[in-house]
Amino acid sequence: MKLTKKAILRLEDGTEYVGKSFGYDKSCSGEVVFSTAMTGYPESLTDPSYSGQILVTTYPIQGNYGVPSEHVVDNLRENFESEKIHVEAMVCQDYSWDYSHWQGVRSLSEWLKSEHVVGIYGVDTRALTKRLREKGSMLGRIIVEGCDDVAFYDPNQENLVAKVSCKEVLEYGSGDKTVVLVDCGVKSNIIRCLTKRGVKVVRVPWDYDFNQMQFDGLFISNGPGNPDFATVTVENIRKALAGDKPICGICMGNQLLSKAAGAKVYKLKYGHRSHNQPVRQLGTNRCFITSQNHGFAVDDSSIGSDWEPLFVNMNDGTNEGIRHKSKPFFSAQFHPEACSGPTDTEFIFDEFVKSL
Repeated sequence: MKLTKKAILRLEDGTEYVGKSFGYDKSCSGEVVFSTAMTGYPESLTDPSYSGQILVTTYPIQGNYGVPSEHVVDNLRENFESEKIHVEAMVCQDYSWDYSHWQGVRSLSEWLKSEHVVGIYGVDTRALTKRLREKGSMLGRIIVEGCDDVAFYDPNQENLVAKVSCKEVLEYGSGDKTVVLVDCGVKSNIIRCLTKRGVKVVRVPWDYDFNQMQFDGLFISNGPGNPDFATVTVENIRKALAGDKPICGICMGNQLLSKAAGAKVYKLKYGHRSHNQPVRQLGTNRCFITSQNHGFAVDDSSIGSDWEPLFVNMNDGTNEGIRHKSKPFFSAQFHPEACSGPTDTEFIFDEFVKSL
């Protein structure tokens, strides 16, 4: 019998969900969002796009395969998507105290405690997810027994891109071609997908003026929060659009490229966070199952005449990418690098590298 503390999740509409703590004992707050992914919590928790959010997992059992090692390969943690956990908290229906996996070196609870991140189990996540689908993503706060209360915190009112971006220029891999990667909260597998295709990656902070550099292609990463805060990044991308060097964006990168091209973005009711989002490439019958993690979308009706939508979400018809009609500029709202999730669309990296 595990000795656990009572933990309460309170939503901004007054709804409460009572559970038990299995992570670090503290109170916290953030935007409550849900993911329908069945696996991949080590990758999801370390995805910078979840910064400021309380992650609800619809798959009932979490922790059953533990957490892999922090082994570093080519200056990146091999089994994770960044250097730390970015979620404010994790909420699940059932937590498995006993894990079993050939790569597991410690439990999910031990990992959360080591990084001071809250975990709650025993919550009816089906009811919670239904509420978030009906009402939309809401602010929430978690109060753990014996800990002080906290105020609601809205991460969409803060420049989270600046918070999670690297602070200095970093280099990865080698090759005849150089790609500048604008780090808005990049997942490590984006870097891996580029370097394994034989290019040198130069990772720069979100507000770095990369136009002063020598490079063969520009890549704009994923990232958390409201893209309207990344005005400096948009201005730098807009300068690059005057040239002809290939440009590719992923997730937040799709939104920032679209804004640089004159389009508008808007907040989705509850976002897309899963491994099973169906996306069709426009002008074709090709449909892909994609991994996604975003709360904002591009308004197709605001895209300029030199641009066109590239992909569309088959569930709700929202934009999933754009491309320029004559120049080698394109983007995807989903995650072709997966990690975790399906790798159906990794060809996007092939297309980008081929265009350099």
